[in-house]
Amino acid sequence: MRDMFRQWYKKYFSDPQIIVLIVILLLGLLFVVFLGEYLAPVIAAVVIAYLLESFVVFFERMKVPRLMAVIFVFIFFMTCFLLIILILLPNLTREVMQLIQQLPAMIRSVQSEVTKLLQKYPDIISEGQIAQLSDYLVQLASEYGRKLLSYSLSSFRSFVGIIVYMILVPILVFFFLKDKNRIIGWFTSYLPDNSGLAAQVWKDVNVQISRYVRGKMIEVVILWFGTYVVFSTMQVEFAMLLSVFVGLSCIIPYIGAAVLYIPIIIIALFQWGLTSQFLYIIIAYSIIQLIDGNLLAPLLLAGVVHIHPIAIIVAILVFGGVWGVWGLFFAIPLATLIHVIIKVWINQIIEEDAHKSTAGQ
Repeated sequence: MRDMFRQWYKKYFSDPQIIVLIVILLLGLLFVVFLGEYLAPVIAAVVIAYLLESFVVFFERMKVPRLMAVIFVFIFFMTCFLLIILILLPNLTREVMQLIQQLPAMIRSVQSEVTKLLQKYPDIISEGQIAQLSDYLVQLASEYGRKLLSYSLSSFRSFVGIIVYMILVPILVFFFLKDKNRIIGWFTSYLPDNSGLAAQVWKDVNVQISRYVRGKMIEVVILWFGTYVVFSTMQVEFAMLLSVFVGLSCIIPYIGAAVLYIPIIIIALFQWGLTSQFLYIIIAYSIIQLIDGNLLAPLLLAGVVHIHPIAIIVAILVFGGVWGVWGLFFAIPLATLIHVIIKVWINQIIEEDAHKSTAGQ
């Protein structure tokens, strides 16, 4: 048994490059776990700068100097940032407050409609059980509503934190874009000599994730705008709030689109009851998801992430359970990282075995 374990360890962990890769990954994980809360603005700025880098590269390919390209992209980013802060965020806040106020009435309306429906089929579930479930949901909604309303926007500390984010993150984004090569050169200067495997992993991960993120950004915007146009045309209440969540739901494949049926059904039932208009809303949302799943996503993400749907769902459940909402958003990039590490690692072992067999001959 000991010899078998020794042979397995020698085959998969004897290469110094593999050890270096594992150490780098562990240090990165420890950094995020223990310092992530304190350095959240820096991490947010790194993510945003990484997303904007593709636009900078686009201008560079058009022979624009990097500093000028960075300035163009940063102006675009700040314009979008200010539009979100000054226009989108107030509208979303207003709709969220209205939704919180109307949520208990919505749940009672859904209870009324479901009770009417179940009166035709009394053997399925009793009215008493429906009433108990409704009372529980109303109590739960009221409790979370009070927490959200009292959420420490009123506290000085949270207000200062938001101001710091609004000022510090854009500054960090600009310098991360401007001094990207210097920062990467400084970081790589501290890496050991046997870091070729880590560099190969980063190269493959960067190609995969940059294409994935770029495609997802376009998909989010198209879904958001398209859903808002459809829901506004159909006069759905909270159209802006729902369309934002529909756009963001595509970041969480399969699960996000399915979960969003619940608020859409509740709002449509509250607004129209069990009428034809309610049915049209559900059909419209289903068509939007069909277009996204069968046309939009394949076009934007063709050949980008070669991960089985089961692995994607497992990644969402695992990383969502570990890191909550952020784990849900970053589940696919993290799964891609793991997939690339395994692929490069195995290829490295195969190449070494082939090299040894060739040398032996």
